[in-house]
Amino acid sequence: MSSTSRMTSYQRREQLIAIGRSLFATEGFEAVSVEAIAAAAKVSKPIVYEHFGGKEGLYAVVVDREMRSLNEALTSALSDPGTHPRRIVERTALALLTYIEEHAEGFHVLVRDSPTTDPSGSFSSLLGDVSMRVEEILTQTFKSQHLPLKGVPYYAQMLVGLTVFTGQYWADRRKVSKEQLAAHIVNLAWYGLSRLQAKPELRFESAKARKAEERRLAKEAKAAAAAESQTAAAKPDADTAEAPSPVTDTTAVDGANADTDSHTDAGTSSHDEGPTDDATSTATGDTNGDATGDTGSDTGSDAGDITGRTS
Repeated sequence: MSSTSRMTSYQRREQLIAIGRSLFATEGFEAVSVEAIAAAAKVSKPIVYEHFGGKEGLYAVVVDREMRSLNEALTSALSDPGTHPRRIVERTALALLTYIEEHAEGFHVLVRDSPTTDPSGSFSSLLGDVSMRVEEILTQTFKSQHLPLKGVPYYAQMLVGLTVFTGQYWADRRKVSKEQLAAHIVNLAWYGLSRLQAKPELRFESAKARKAEERRLAKEAKAAAAAESQTAAAKPDADTAEAPSPVTDTTAVDGANADTDSHTDAGTSSHDEGPTDDATSTATGDTNGDATGDTGSDTGSDAGDITGRTS
């Protein structure tokens, strides 16, 4: 504790503010205690209470300082309304990113959850002030381009939110320089602003677009059903066309007629030859019978003659 006696009250206060900012940035307001602050500063708890009345008072001082630093940077970037609008966008993006780069812990304190008893000068209120300043500049730009002014407050919030939340992401992932990131922010913001439509509409997700899509799908379904019906109606004709016709196949008819003629001729020949065979058989039988009878008679006569002579 001997070293603590050599610090002035101002030095002790600044030491506690620096320690508090670091703890609030890394741990968050709720997780930080007066004991932790005192231990980090190597002082007793009454010293913290003496300077700030508790951690809420210390937190309020830290936030107030960081807000003043950021507000000064942004106000300077937005201070000349006569400057070209793109230059204002570039200045504002660079001012925020420069603050994040130089006050990393302070920025984390601002974007972290604030305590229930939030000080009057909060980060959200600061962004509200910046948005109002951007709104004033956009109003002049919209008037010069004859665009409806009712959308100006929303566009102002969009630009501030785009820059702040992109900067918050970059604070933890610095893979590009602040100039490169500022160029990306301006690229999206500026080319979007330069092509604003007077009456913007959702192209795909609006009620009008959904109804048009429903009509298109219904039309396609109707066309598909009609095509299917035509295909079904044409199928029997196709089956009939594929079936072989015995009348139209002249080659088959001629061949069948030729076979019928040949069979008829063969049958006729058989019937013509039939009587001839019967006559032949009759003649043969008669001849054979006569011959047999004659032979028998002759044999009997010869036998009788021989017997008579013998006797």
